[in-house]
Amino acid sequence: MKNQEIIIITGLSGSGKSSAAEAFEDCGYYCVDNMPVALLPNFLEIPVINSAKIQGFAFVMDLREIDFLLKFPAIFDSLKTEGYHLKIIFLEASDTVLIKRYSHTRRHHPLSREKNLTDAIHTEKEQLKTLRKSADILIDTSELNIHELKSKITAIAQQKIVTEKMKISVISFGYKYGIPQNADLVIDVRFLKNPFFIPELKPKNGKEEEVRNFVIHNGEAITFLKKYLELLDYLIPLYKNEGKSYLTIAIGCTGGRHRSVAIADAIFEHIRSHYQKVNITHRDIEKDAD
Repeated sequence: MKNQEIIIITGLSGSGKSSAAEAFEDCGYYCVDNMPVALLPNFLEIPVINSAKIQGFAFVMDLREIDFLLKFPAIFDSLKTEGYHLKIIFLEASDTVLIKRYSHTRRHHPLSREKNLTDAIHTEKEQLKTLRKSADILIDTSELNIHELKSKITAIAQQKIVTEKMKISVISFGYKYGIPQNADLVIDVRFLKNPFFIPELKPKNGKEEEVRNFVIHNGEAITFLKKYLELLDYLIPLYKNEGKSYLTIAIGCTGGRHRSVAIADAIFEHIRSHYQKVNITHRDIEKDAD
């Protein structure tokens, strides 16, 4: 289940959280309204709902639960530390719109037992300030009807469904054997110092510690990796948003045995820390040393 996206739908009472949950459910998410935050870790361990057919999970959590504000920071932080992909969507609306919505539905605000509606709304906004700041997505529903809100939520859900399909491949190669035909991004690392000219390193390859250290731990490689990884961090989300299914990053040196292998491994480890579907291939590592 850690590979599944977990959406926390929260925000102001009357802002459209139930409608947002319905939209996620229509997109194939498993949804629970008014989920006690303390039960979330145990709920996520239930094997019966760990199905590949489920696109993700969406839980509505708010001030209807008395201890929510007290418990959510530690629980959310713990789940993220354990590797869960947790995202908070915070819905809000103007005081005027919220008052109008409550007058139409005739429902009671959860904080209105000892306050009038206006005071209850202001109190809720104050209490939710910290949660609002930690939200990944803010949606003001003041000008949205129910269909527009569901359309916005559907766009968020479908973006995740589409982008999760993109598979990233990292491949090292030797230019003497040709550039991989399926490469989308190609980087030439022949400017780095070549272990081929070090007698004791020549018969080894870039996966072995001595060669890896020789390639990676020098000024040019350190600077290059910093800049290139920053570029990939910028580009990969753009490719995902565009709906690309496959992205192949090719790293080449002369023979594909030393420098490209070590650099490809470093790039792979970096990408793997951010994305699930990543693989690596060293196409020419078993061929003659360069």
